Amino acid sequence: MKFLISLHINPAAMDTLSDEEKAAIGAGHGTFIEALKKSGELITTQALVDPSQAAVVSVRNGQPVVTDGPFLESKEYLGGFYLIDCENKERAIELASQIPDTAIEGLGVEVRQVMFAEGQLEA
Repeated sequence: MKFLISLHINPAAMDTLSDEEKAAIGAGHGTFIEALKKSGELITTQALVDPSQAAVVSVRNGQPVVTDGPFLESKEYLGGFYLIDCENKERAIELASQIPDTAIEGLGVEVRQVMFAEGQLEA
């Protein structure tokens, strides 16, 4: 079964961390990635740039309209994700609990099963 583990960032929470704490989070992600590779459960992982560098695209009257920056006013934004393939939701939650962000108030880690991929419904 495939699961998306999404990482939600709250800049205010990140601002309270020291450089050492931020470095420990990065190191923790490195350790987590290596463990997922070793277990064969990692499909891919990506980190995303700050939402201020995003563009929102919509089409109005047949013409594309592009807005710079984040679309929604929110204190949290999607910072990255892991796409994993594991036995079941319980295992996905077990893996997600190993992500260093879960120990920091104001950061969120969400686990959602992939419903549709490459033209096929997932079981």
